[in-house]
Amino acid sequence: MLDAALASRFARIALGHVTRIYPSSMMLRVAGPEDLGTPEALTPIFYGSFDWHSCVHGYWLLARLRRLFPGLPEAADIDALFAASFTAAKVAGEHAFLARPGNAGFERPYGWGWLLKLAAEADLPVLQPLADLIVARLHAYLPKLTYAVRSGVHSSTAFALVLARDYAATKNDAALMALIDDRARAWFGADENCTAWGEPSGEDFLSASLTEALLMRRVLGDGFDAWFTRFMPETPPHLLQPASVSDRSDGRIAHLDGLNLSRAWCWRGIGRHADAAERHLQASLPHVAGDYMGEHWLASFALLALSDQNGSLAAT
Repeated sequence: MLDAALASRFARIALGHVTRIYPSSMMLRVAGPEDLGTPEALTPIFYGSFDWHSCVHGYWLLARLRRLFPGLPEAADIDALFAASFTAAKVAGEHAFLARPGNAGFERPYGWGWLLKLAAEADLPVLQPLADLIVARLHAYLPKLTYAVRSGVHSSTAFALVLARDYAATKNDAALMALIDDRARAWFGADENCTAWGEPSGEDFLSASLTEALLMRRVLGDGFDAWFTRFMPETPPHLLQPASVSDRSDGRIAHLDGLNLSRAWCWRGIGRHADAAERHLQASLPHVAGDYMGEHWLASFALLALSDQNGSLAAT
């Protein structure tokens, strides 16, 4: 269970990295020397946490914990950070970076999903121009995506759409909701007899099959049980056992801790195998901090698993 002590620990972790500039990894398309710059000059809000998307969901973690635990000891620090970070000028800087020629695909789709997840969670009207830009890009991108990307990493279509759909529900964006639901049905509606073959690969932090199932749980509502019976008539045993992580200082191998946490989130979200969800949590929850290769992002995935889709504390 997520209690005040664990929430405080997560908050301290995120406060320690969302404004930490280095080390930094940034995908940067450069048309000339004028496009170069330090992380905080290029993206004046989301420059920390090793990479842009991790910084975005680090802020999401802080916003969610601040709401769930009003008496959090770190509340004043979170409030001060948000007041300093989310200004009109800094949002304009982020928007200008995203709107650069050649940046239309920057952080597609993973960072897009997380930006919308943050916008849905935080009461930050100043952030709306960035959310509007991402929504417009989804409307342009999803209709031309003939085939969903069924991966266990950042390119996953299903994962991004779970997060984007949460935004659509929170903001009552019926057009975005309809687009996501229509495309999800087209890509995944006829899937059946899933064996989850090839899961996990050595660098997965998502289960392609379970993330798809979580998306369809939200899209189909009461029709989900019938779909899931066709999709996964038998549970592949390897989806019930946590992945083993051999080297947590290796950023790609450390992804497997994220896989364990995101599997727990999925199993809880689709209402299946609570025992497996618990095993996955216990395998990787102790490792959300320690080496920076995991510390800059894993607590967010733990929080996904420990709070339900509506942002309330998850039931045991």
